[in-house]
Amino acid sequence: MRKFMDEDFLLQNEPAKKLYHDFSEKMPILDYHCHISPREIAEDRHFETITQVWLGGDHYKWRLMRSFGIDEKYITGNASDEEKFVTFAKCLEKAVGHPLYHWAHLELKKYFGYDKPLTAGNAKEVYDHCNKVLQSPDMSVRKLIKMSNVTLICTTDDPVDTLEWHDKIREDASFDVKVLPAWRPDKAKNITKPEFVSYIDTLSEVSGVKVDSFASLKEALKVRLDFFGSKGCTVTDHALEYVMYHPATEEEVEAIFAKRLSGKELSKEEDLKYQTAFMLFEGEEIAKRGWVMQLHFGCKRDNNTPKFEKLGPDTGYDTIDAYYPMGEMADFLNALHSKNALPKTILYSLNPNDNKIINTTLGCFCEAPFIAKVQQGSAWWFNDSKFGMEEQLRCVAESSNLSGFVGMLTDSRSFTSYTRHEYFRRILCNYLGTLVENGEYPEEGLDVLGQIVSDISYNNAVRYFDFPLEVR
Repeated sequence: MRKFMDEDFLLQNEPAKKLYHDFSEKMPILDYHCHISPREIAEDRHFETITQVWLGGDHYKWRLMRSFGIDEKYITGNASDEEKFVTFAKCLEKAVGHPLYHWAHLELKKYFGYDKPLTAGNAKEVYDHCNKVLQSPDMSVRKLIKMSNVTLICTTDDPVDTLEWHDKIREDASFDVKVLPAWRPDKAKNITKPEFVSYIDTLSEVSGVKVDSFASLKEALKVRLDFFGSKGCTVTDHALEYVMYHPATEEEVEAIFAKRLSGKELSKEEDLKYQTAFMLFEGEEIAKRGWVMQLHFGCKRDNNTPKFEKLGPDTGYDTIDAYYPMGEMADFLNALHSKNALPKTILYSLNPNDNKIINTTLGCFCEAPFIAKVQQGSAWWFNDSKFGMEEQLRCVAESSNLSGFVGMLTDSRSFTSYTRHEYFRRILCNYLGTLVENGEYPEEGLDVLGQIVSDISYNNAVRYFDFPLEVR
């Protein structure tokens, strides 16, 4: 029986161990998509308790606790930090097979020097231990980032954001980790949302362009795209229910936009036509700038209306949307490609059944001189488990170019979630090492595999996003 989560955790054979320890383990981390706060980085926040670090905004943990029937008081309510942590520990002890079980223990070991299992019996001891560790000056937000060997972070930012915190970080010579904005224009895309009209007013004010038509909306967004570019942005992100393609004439789109500004509700088809026109515009502008477009889709959000009204979005009430119009994604990519306006694109679906669809579709749009110009992103959200990562890697390897894959991202709001990169790298090395162990790849090719895991761990993202970093 192997020791619990030892140095060879998840590495099941000698080739896997060599690939991880000799090639992947020491590579830096490039976190090209996350939801951490640039303000907290700029102010170098110092957390008082592990509850603030772990449970303050982590809806993964909130969902787990709710599945154990825990009262909301101990999740997002007014229970004390200690009560919340102890309650979570009681749930985690029984969360066998859940990725949170591994993530939590990797974080305890790396950041708090605690390498025993967290249980209901020792929860108070662990709480006190971690809080004592947090009092060290070496446990501020910036120190946690540096401790994690992170070189660059892309946050998630709305077109109307001032990006003032990014300015403060960039101007501070004492912190050498690059923190760049990423363009996330969902509020301008989601035309049927109740707040759309008021958001357009804000966009008008910030951009200096009076937005009273779809044409003027595009001009306002171009102004803000240029502004983001001046701050180092090279990455965009779009949250979609699915990748749609419902083309319409300019006149149709203008009529739809005017109808919505007048306060009228739109039909589903009108919504789809507007969103298609919006995303085609986005794709063309992103391609002009040489940026990377990320599309996250397959999620049905905010399914519990009473909880949404009380707690807001991103609180643990989202699910996988099984509806997937396969042909529309291909048509959307083809529409951009036919105009020589398809940017480098990363596709993420929340539905694991889409892995093969994505990889066979993206293969139609890869071309020189780009390596894996269109590719599937890492196993996302409900899929970033051991099984989900293995399936994603296997599908990319079978249907695309695994060696060109840009690797892992945190997609997190936590400053201790960088251990997810370690989790991914161990799974990657074990997948490739097992091919060697099974005689499916030659043992003499370990150096080639070593270069592949080094590239997937870090170098591919540097090259693909054209970040101002050196390849290692």
